[in-house]
Amino acid sequence: MKDLKFWLVALFLSASLFIQAQDKKTYKVHTVAFYNLENLFDTVNDPDKNDEASPIMEMKGDVEAVYKKKVSNMARVIADIGKDITNNSPVILGVAEVENRKVMEDVANDPQLIDKDYGIVHYDSPDRRGIDVGLYYQKGLFTPLNTSSHELIIYDDNSRERIYTRDQLLVSGKLEGELIHVIVNHWPSRRGGEARSRPTRVAAAKLNKKIIDSLQTIDPYAKIIIMGDLNDDPINASVKEVLNAKKEKEDVEFKGIYNPMESFYRMGVGSNAYRDSWSLFDQIMMTQPFLEKDYSSLRFYKAGIFNKNYLITKRGRWKGYPFRSFADGGFTDGFSDHFPTYIVLIKEAN
Repeated sequence: MKDLKFWLVALFLSASLFIQAQDKKTYKVHTVAFYNLENLFDTVNDPDKNDEASPIMEMKGDVEAVYKKKVSNMARVIADIGKDITNNSPVILGVAEVENRKVMEDVANDPQLIDKDYGIVHYDSPDRRGIDVGLYYQKGLFTPLNTSSHELIIYDDNSRERIYTRDQLLVSGKLEGELIHVIVNHWPSRRGGEARSRPTRVAAAKLNKKIIDSLQTIDPYAKIIIMGDLNDDPINASVKEVLNAKKEKEDVEFKGIYNPMESFYRMGVGSNAYRDSWSLFDQIMMTQPFLEKDYSSLRFYKAGIFNKNYLITKRGRWKGYPFRSFADGGFTDGFSDHFPTYIVLIKEAN
């Protein structure tokens, strides 16, 4: 009996020491995020784009002051995303609804972000509204090696006219010495209704899958992050059937895709709202290698929707919705009609 007590005490002490040793481990922590910047247009009329239909171009008065405040508001949000977790803004941030590289530069050069030294990846796309996707990265932490823009060619089922929409942006580079790939998306809208427009987003998902397959052909263990405003929820066919994204980590097979945003959606939490109904169009997914339990390499830690109090409308008919920048023909001094979404990656420090 004494021997049994001795071994139980010894086992308890060993377990305690192991837990303490685990607790003493330190990790490098990074936020990777996506944000739809809601009509971030400049004040210059570009004759090659339909930018005169943008909210800021339709306004009267001091549009330069409005533009500067819009830029400042975007910079404030970006500076805050993940700060409570990493004490830093996102190391990588995909964005949508930017008119050109210049507006991205203005945000990066705002006093709230200038010290982050953000680099920019941007390509002009053929979108009829003149909006593109882009990517910010902190130069001191992420090094781009290859970038490319992938055109989505789709047609209207009735008129057979081409629908000009956003390209898909692929950026491959090194984070913490590891090669990762980021695909930034802004899939076609639900204009005309969800059912009627569904084939366009299925086509966008197929282009995404083609990019992913090409990366996995070169390296089956490729670490790929898929992010963007998909104009679809995690349960829609584009995500569940074409990308075959899984809600549970345990269900993700080799070369498979994990979608942490589906759990939020199932709980009724969204990133954008319309007609008193929440959607989670802003999604971030990843391939299976991010889910391994060996933290000597970059791994997924957690996901979130950045919906701080100042980003929420406080009164009126849109109370509780994201505090958007433009409404009823004017500037609200708000931010965006979408909340940012993010994931946290961790790696054990040497």
